[in-house]
Amino acid sequence: MNDIQDATSPGAALGGPVACVSKVELRVACKALLDRDTLNKSDPCVILMVQNQGQWTELDRTEVIKSNLHPVFAKVFTLDYYFEEAQKLRFEVYDIHGTHSIGTRDDDFLGGVECTLGQIVAQKKMVKPLFLKYAKYAGKSAITDLFSKSDPFLEIYRINDDGTEQLVHRTEVIKNNLNPVWEPFKVSLISLCSCDEDRKLKCLVWDYDSRGKHDFIGEFYATFREMQKIGGGSKVTWDCMNPKYKLKKKNYKNSGVVILSDLKVRANRYSSCSVAIDFTASNGDPRNSCSLHYINPYQPNEYLKALIAVGEICQDYDSDKRFSALGFGARIPPNYEVSHDFAINFNPEDDECEEIQGVVEAYQNCLPKIQLYGPTNVSPIISRIAKLSAGEETIKDASRYHILLILTDGVVTDMADTREAIVRASYQPLSIIIVGVGNADFTDMQILDGDDGVLRSPKGEPVLRDIVQFVPFRDFKTASPAALAKCVLAEVPNQVVEYYSHKAICPMPPVPSCDSPTSLANTPTESLPAVGTTA
Repeated sequence: MNDIQDATSPGAALGGPVACVSKVELRVACKALLDRDTLNKSDPCVILMVQNQGQWTELDRTEVIKSNLHPVFAKVFTLDYYFEEAQKLRFEVYDIHGTHSIGTRDDDFLGGVECTLGQIVAQKKMVKPLFLKYAKYAGKSAITDLFSKSDPFLEIYRINDDGTEQLVHRTEVIKNNLNPVWEPFKVSLISLCSCDEDRKLKCLVWDYDSRGKHDFIGEFYATFREMQKIGGGSKVTWDCMNPKYKLKKKNYKNSGVVILSDLKVRANRYSSCSVAIDFTASNGDPRNSCSLHYINPYQPNEYLKALIAVGEICQDYDSDKRFSALGFGARIPPNYEVSHDFAINFNPEDDECEEIQGVVEAYQNCLPKIQLYGPTNVSPIISRIAKLSAGEETIKDASRYHILLILTDGVVTDMADTREAIVRASYQPLSIIIVGVGNADFTDMQILDGDDGVLRSPKGEPVLRDIVQFVPFRDFKTASPAALAKCVLAEVPNQVVEYYSHKAICPMPPVPSCDSPTSLANTPTESLPAVGTTA
């Protein structure tokens, strides 16, 4: 559910840019919280914290709900929402033991989760696992359930590059059953394995204990690549091993077998972000420290600063966090012919990179392999992305929109063709952001922006709507990255509204859950200890 009221800043009346300020209401619920109390269930309360200048401060809190591990709170959090800013939030859940202030030594910390307000707004409904800041471990006999069968549940952890473990999913508990069949669940590939099919997943099977002192049954390791071997009636199986039993018991084989009975992978694209980078010779030789493309190991260049500042905001609204990363104005291998539209990962079949960090790595890897050349022609990439956006016109809901970020150092050479391309693109679900890098004359870019008048094609046809926002990076050299992102993205929400208003397409209603591309059977979905936020 959402209740968003539009408001504009006083500066709009003075002819300044309209600040898209909305009031967003957040409703919070938790499921399968840890039970810290011996005699009763936990008495949970959620604290909402916001980050301001690197410091976390409490904004508000919910009421306390007595003896409930699946609380649905009546409290509504109301926040100002700015599309162009990364508004970081933290939700902390406590089991309250008195009427004193929440979060003291006497209260049990049940978990916390961090996200941005933009992620919540983009997904409408967000469900995330809670992470414990403090964990206590105690040795215990491996004997499980002397007077009944086990109550098993399964946990899946992603092993990160630094060796840490991230809980991806926890199944429901199946009572009194030695042959459990867990419900199917959905999870994105980014959450499951960071889109690395060979990344190790640590899977733990536990025997549930109502006091939270679960008995360890066994573990196994898997990869998403192994999971994809399912098919043709065959199933994927893993031996569930208990290291202690393996050492103590001579004939120990396993503590059971875990079977993956079904796997479906589904692509799911709701929005798209593309990046186009200027590799013309006017940037200077990348090997020279004076070049705008010089890679300084201690400080990112202007291209990287602009890319990261804008991209990190945009990726919150991209369903698969993949960016089409393109270049123009360079001679590229293998024949070193000039190209004004090439994939900087040199894979024309798949020019996308994983998140902004993937674009950064592709950019850095690309520089030594190309020869900066020219001229500065941007119309081919604009036309290409506009054509891609045009393919979304068959979609009859407001679920598809594209953003093209162009980073360039100089005057556009194909100005007439660029004006024509922008006029054509103004009819598509597309916004174009241009960041001028360096100290060149950007007068032509101001014309493309259209803030001083309606942009027209060489034949005099006006744009249907203003879709271009230009900002010179030099105006933000001493400002924070957030200031640049806020400036260049401020007009995008209005551009989205204008497009769908022209098409007479209403906003999408809230959805019951967020679609995810990967569905695993025999491991369930929404029974994990989680905090759910609904905007």
